[in-house]
Amino acid sequence: MAIAYPHFFGPKKVDPSLVVSSTATQSSPPPVILSQDELKKVAAYKAVEFVESGMVVGLGTGSTAKHAVDKIAELLHSGKLKNIVGIPTSKITHEQAVSLGIPLSDLNAHPIVDLAIDGADEVDPQMNLVKGRGGSLLREKMVEAATKKFIVIVDESKLVNHLGGSGLAMPVEIVPFCWEFTLKRLEMLFIEAGCVGKLRKGGNSEEPYVTDNGNYIIDLYFKKDMGDLKDASDAILRLAGVVEHGMFIDMATTVIVAGKLGVSVTNKE
Repeated sequence: MAIAYPHFFGPKKVDPSLVVSSTATQSSPPPVILSQDELKKVAAYKAVEFVESGMVVGLGTGSTAKHAVDKIAELLHSGKLKNIVGIPTSKITHEQAVSLGIPLSDLNAHPIVDLAIDGADEVDPQMNLVKGRGGSLLREKMVEAATKKFIVIVDESKLVNHLGGSGLAMPVEIVPFCWEFTLKRLEMLFIEAGCVGKLRKGGNSEEPYVTDNGNYIIDLYFKKDMGDLKDASDAILRLAGVVEHGMFIDMATTVIVAGKLGVSVTNKE
């Protein structure tokens, strides 16, 4: 199902745990304008409503997913959720979940995940995603490919007409060996789209950023649409030296978008 990018109508009273979409009337008070982080929290809390006791839950990584992990822990401690097992998608999420007392496991013990909640860097109208600007794309894709239901949580700034359309990075995780060679081959795949690749650096350092898996990341920037996404995916994965890319194609089952005036939930048909 395509995301229609609706106009958002806000709740009369903003409570991230009880988000209600409603059309404002003349007698309604003016809408409350939320910050980007508050919008992320709205989307995250809405997603957690889908979590049920006894579930194995994929715990996403990033500033939006962090709010979902916090909320799951809160509901566990209050007794509203019970017997939850979390599968973290990064070392940082593992550390967060341990600090909050969420029981954890992995895909070896739980190869089928009931539900995963994670953010995205871009969402196109067909619910395809770019993920991995936080560096955790490989583990995220492994967990989210194993889940029955994958709920994506974003604020409306992440909506794009096509993947790469934000002008920001589409990450590709590669092995460190001869990374410059791999970077040039990636650029050549998408020369007609004006693709430029850059090795990701670690924070303020000039040293390469290293993923949880000991790999490097090449960030690809596109001036034009890269074309058919499945063809692009296949071409990238055929390159020796590539581990995984940040396009999550036909994986999301639900997308929750929080806008400054409300929330939208879109399910795949």
